[in-house]
Amino acid sequence: MTDAPIADEPTSHDVTASERVYEGMVWDVRRDTVDYNDRDMVREYIDHTGAVAVYAEDDEGKVLVIQQYRHPVHLRDWELPAGLLDHEGEDHLTAAKRELAEEADVEADTWEPLVRYNTSSGGSNEFIQVYRARGVRATESAFEREAEEADIVIRWVPREELVAAVLDGRLQNSALIVATLAVEAVERRSQR
Repeated sequence: MTDAPIADEPTSHDVTASERVYEGMVWDVRRDTVDYNDRDMVREYIDHTGAVAVYAEDDEGKVLVIQQYRHPVHLRDWELPAGLLDHEGEDHLTAAKRELAEEADVEADTWEPLVRYNTSSGGSNEFIQVYRARGVRATESAFEREAEEADIVIRWVPREELVAAVLDGRLQNSALIVATLAVEAVERRSQR
């Protein structure tokens, strides 16, 4: 037993074979053979470029959420403005600013990293970096959207309402849940 603060531990094992078994429009599926404790272990996972999300707040403490159709879960879910990194190694903050403008026609003066998390450590290498953005205002022009982004609904919601909806199970989007609860924890900690 250790008294060190709890933290995930980076580790790696020799990958003896790796192949892309499916190439998709958004992400791929990989199959790796790993030398794990002197035995071959085969794992398949979604090979993802990574993503960003933006927890944007106005001067009244309302949070920007968007609603759009998400086919895999058959929902028009409420979520934060978010999106994929356009290419490997893209600066996360640059991507976050782009996504906020593209999905909500909003820009912000102040940006700070809020939380970074893995969406499904057993099935995907996707990490999402969530930023907290303040000093928000409308962009000079609206972005032209298509596909499931064409009918995005934008709403500004008090944080307390989001917390209640998360805890009641009315909101299920992981980035929205993680960011909302992280901000709630940060704000409570700052009030001590």
